[in-house]
Parts: sequence; C-alpha cells; structure tokens
Amino acid sequence: MLIYGIALLAGIVTAISPCAYPVLPIVFAGGASGSPRRPFAIIAGLVTTFLVSLLALTWIVDQLGLPKDLLRNISIGLLFLAAATLIIPQLGRAVERPLARLSRRRGGDLGGGFLLGAALGLVFAPCAGLVLTAVVGETASLSGFRRFGVALAYAIGAGGTLLLIAILARTGIQRLRAVNVNRLRIALGVVIGLSTLGIALNLDTTLQTHFPDYTSALQRASGEKSCYARKHLGQRCLASQHSSGSAASSLPDYGAAPNFTGISDWINSKPLTTQKLRGKVVLVDFWTYSCINCLRTLPHLKAWDAAYRKAGLEIVGVHTPEFTFEHVPSNVRKAVKDLGVRYPVAIDNEAATWKAYRNSAWPTEYLIDRQGHIREIAEGEGNYDGTEMTIRELLGESSNMLVAAVPDKTPSHLRMTPESYLGWLRLDRYAGAHIDPGKFATYHFPLSMPPDSLAYAGRWRVDPERIIAGPGAKLRLLFSAQDVYIVLAGHGQLAVSVDGRLVKTIPVSGLSRLYTVLSYPKERENHLLELHFTPGVSAYSFTFG
Repeated sequence: MLIYGIALLAGIVTAISPCAYPVLPIVFAGGASGSPRRPFAIIAGLVTTFLVSLLALTWIVDQLGLPKDLLRNISIGLLFLAAATLIIPQLGRAVERPLARLSRRRGGDLGGGFLLGAALGLVFAPCAGLVLTAVVGETASLSGFRRFGVALAYAIGAGGTLLLIAILARTGIQRLRAVNVNRLRIALGVVIGLSTLGIALNLDTTLQTHFPDYTSALQRASGEKSCYARKHLGQRCLASQHSSGSAASSLPDYGAAPNFTGISDWINSKPLTTQKLRGKVVLVDFWTYSCINCLRTLPHLKAWDAAYRKAGLEIVGVHTPEFTFEHVPSNVRKAVKDLGVRYPVAIDNEAATWKAYRNSAWPTEYLIDRQGHIREIAEGEGNYDGTEMTIRELLGESSNMLVAAVPDKTPSHLRMTPESYLGWLRLDRYAGAHIDPGKFATYHFPLSMPPDSLAYAGRWRVDPERIIAGPGAKLRLLFSAQDVYIVLAGHGQLAVSVDGRLVKTIPVSGLSRLYTVLSYPKERENHLLELHFTPGVSAYSFTFG
C-alpha cells in the first residue's frame, strides 16, 4: 500500500511545482466563477482527462500516427472556449446546457466547469513526467490494476491540491460581492484566455526554466527513489553497497543471477548461459556503444579482462540499445571491433535480459560469484578500484594489490549541464518556438536562453528520438562542462562555434555514433555553443564530461 502513498505525495508535490504554474491562474479564475459546485467539477474534469491521457490517449495517438502535440492543441482550443463562455454569457449557456443534462442536475455551471477541467487535464498531463517517469513510466512489472491505482493516487494528490486552490479562490471572491458580477465573470474569462495564450505560445516552457526546481528535495522526500519504491517499480534496491576492504563472505548476496534472455546474437562468443559460466567469476556489463558514460567505463573493463581472464574472470557485455540505430547488429559488431572489445557481447535488442536483471541505467556492472550469485552491483561510473578489489576477492586473490591501473575519468564537476535529448520524446530544457513534430518546419532562436537550455533554428524535422537537419539547420546550447559530446548519424559536416567564434569543423560519416564536439583543459561555465549542420545529418543527444 505504501507505493500508493508515494504516488499520492508525488502528486501533491507536482501541483505546487513550477510545472503547474501555467494552469494555476486558470484553476484560480475558473474556481472563482460560477456556482459553488464549479471547483469540484473543474477538478473532476482535470483528473478524468489526466488519467485517460496518461493511460490511453497518448498510446492511441501514437498508434494512429497522429501528431504528438494533437492532445495539447485540442486542450488549448477547449481552454479558449472555456474563456469565451465566461466572457460571452450566451455562449456559456449554450455550452453548459448539454453538459448539464449529462450530469442529470439542472442549473449551475457544472458542465462548463467539467469542460474547463477536462482541457486542463490534457495540459497538465506532461507534468506527470517529472515524477511519474519513476512511479508509473517504469512500472511494467505491476499489474494493470495496480498501474491504474498508482496513476489514480498521483492524480488525486495533484487534483486535491488544485481543488484546495480553487476553493480558496472562491472564498476570496465571496468577499467581492459588491463588484459587478458580469464584469467579474468577464475579468476571470480574460485571465483564462491570457493564460491559455501563454500556453499556446510555449511561455509555459519558458516560465518553468526560469524558476528553480525547489521541489526536488520534496520529491526525494516523497520516497520516489527509496528502496521500497525501486522494488515496486521492478528495479533493484542498491542501498547496500560493498565497502572497500571487506571480506568476500561479507559481500551482500542479491540472489541467483538471471540467465541471458532474449539474446538475438552473440559477438566474440558462442551463446552463453549462467549455468555454463558456473565456476567462474562473471562481470555482466549493461552498455550501449553511443553512451559516453559506458565508453568511459570501457577501458577499465578491457584492463580487467586482460588482467584476470586467466584467473577465472569472464566479462559479458550486454548491449541493450537506447537509440534505433543501435538495434542494427552490424552497427554493434563494427562498434565492438572499433572499440577493441574482445570479451563476449550479447545483443539484447528487446531489453529482455535488461528486464530480467531489473536494470535501470547505463552502465551498470553486476559481479557474480562462482556459485552464480550476484555479489555486487555498480551503477554508473566511478569506484573502479573498489570493483577491482571485489573481483580479486571473488577470485580468491589478495585484495590489497591492484594490477589493472587505469585513470578514472569520471567527471567530478560541481556544475555540469545534464544529458540533453534532441527528439521530442525526451526533449527537456527547450527554449525555442513551438515544435511541429514529424515534418520539416522552420525554427528561430529565442532572444535569450536560460542556462543548460537548447534551441533550433533553420529547417528541422523533429522526430521522437532525433532531429534531422534541413537547409540552414542550426542548434544552440548554453552549456557548463569540460567536454561536450553529441550522437550523430548521416553524412556531411558540423561547424562548431563557441560564443560566436568558429572553433572547428567535424566531418560526419560512417557508423552512427558519439562525436566529441569540445574538449577543454578545465570546466567552462555558461558558454554558448552553436552548431551548423549539413542537410541530412541527424542528431540524437548531447552528453557532457
């Protein structure tokens, strides 16, 4: 039951986060007008369409091949209609009359309130991504009923908080009875109309980037990263970590290692099973060849393979792709060859082994003892000496003499731009104009950009995972990092400018892969990167070091 409490609290936090700012004036103005039942009708409509869009509508839109922002455009139209019903009483009565019949109650403006809330639900749904990516988006292990229950608890938390705001608005308006009712109704309609115009012009995205994410601590406190939440999301709890110098017998035991499941092909090896590997110490590394974090881990894996293979260590790389081009076996084979990987690599295109291990990140290493039990899980980069000590302990060798010394290049910057995806599916911190997904459109840079934000200019086609350059395609990023990387595909070149000065040109050809855009001796903060693309070149994501 605690997982529902976590979702409920997460919903409350989201309702007071910057993501909800664009809808708050509409909830406030809508709740302040009409009958006493109107605030409840607004929240009922919001929760209903929020749940439907979260659990069904997005999937339906994708299956029909409709534009990704169709639901947003519909909601904007409905919000403008709701504003018009307040400004033009005759229109309001016409809209509310059929909806009131559906409620089987006469009078009031329940119908108009539900309509307003229904439109808000579609606008508010993207806010779920801030928390529900962890609470619902990864709940494949939950039954359909429990998935609905978690989503409902989240919606109730968010809706209840917004209902309180609407009721408080109504209470405040009661003190203004001397104000002309018609004028007040028109004024509230104008508030809703102007707020909706801001949403239509993407000012909601800009607004969110200018406010600090003060709810991060509350989100952590809500338990979304707790062991209980991770276990109920089909992921492993990593609270128990191996400390350097402990005996192998004192290492945590995470249970028997799952077998390699759903592997479509093997590189550098015949098909392997955990049963065949009994008697060896096994390191299973989940990676993908365009991931900079994985590539920084790779020299350590290769050094361990060279140093300890004869002693009984078997490294198995499980290549679970992130982008579409990484699903192509020939691409993976070429990357494995180019990177000099000599240990077995399993192609996990359907993420079956990823799910069997309840994995959640690239890279993650699982150390398995000779009896086939997982004894250490290392998620992300770093602590390579500690992992090597564990390898030696499991092999029965002295743990106080490391032989595979490789420099640790894990970034330790206090301030670094987060990984930034460029397709609309996971686009974040976007500061540009409205996006037309799935077709070539012309974009323009904004007059100003907040830190860590990005924007397009020229002709681009924005797909779910990538952006494809057309004539005059440019990309800006205001970054803080020592190194900047980008995943590219196609044939052409990339002109790189920093703070208005051309610094290099990068040829793009061959395997779709990660390219180094910039590399400095030390970290640089808040510098403007501008990239000019040859038409036809595709870009997937930025990563930083």
